[in-house]
Amino acid sequence: MPLMDHLVELRSRLIKSVAAVVVGTIVAFFFNEQILDLLAEPYFVAVPDGELAFFRPTEAFSTVMRLSLFGGFILASPVILYQTWRFVAPALTPKERRWAYPVTAVFVLLFLAGVVVGYVALERGLGFLLEFGGDSLTPVIGADFYLKFAMRFILAFGIAFEFPVFLFAAAAVGAVSSKTLRSNRRWALLIILIAAAFITPSGDPMTLMLLSVPLYILYELTILAIRLVLRR
Repeated sequence: MPLMDHLVELRSRLIKSVAAVVVGTIVAFFFNEQILDLLAEPYFVAVPDGELAFFRPTEAFSTVMRLSLFGGFILASPVILYQTWRFVAPALTPKERRWAYPVTAVFVLLFLAGVVVGYVALERGLGFLLEFGGDSLTPVIGADFYLKFAMRFILAFGIAFEFPVFLFAAAAVGAVSSKTLRSNRRWALLIILIAAAFITPSGDPMTLMLLSVPLYILYELTILAIRLVLRR
């Protein structure tokens, strides 16, 4: 495709992705209280008598808008991932394009699995961080600050869970092989631990394991998928 055709294609995919986010955001807006309750639950488990406060007149409004956008992004993630794949499709052969739906499905499932694991890990990470205050410090955390932290934490898990797809793609183009990945398991484990420590700011060993163990299992499953699928 000529360069201008690529740019037109990119614009089309971006418009569809943005439209999906807008629709998802509108839907999520009507359920913003439920989303807030869901994200606030780990905080109230970690701080049973705690409260989430806001300190500026506009903070409640901006918090609701941010929650709606977060929910809209989650709802639109299948469309975004599919449009990303469709943008790449013109560079692929007809045989490779048949992977569009399976790859998109795997993308979405891994992202949602990461979001779920991130939500579970959030409670543990919060408890570990807030314990440093002891009895002398009482946590009074702004709702806006907490929700930013929670959403970034959960999204980081969702994005981290996508790495098997990129490993599989690298194997598909011949950049790596299952043999190479098997022989570098120790390095892979080290990189996963470092990445997990970076993504989970709490430093809690349990939270670290909640991310690193699933990532390493996914690494092994990717090796198996490369051997079974690409060899065939």
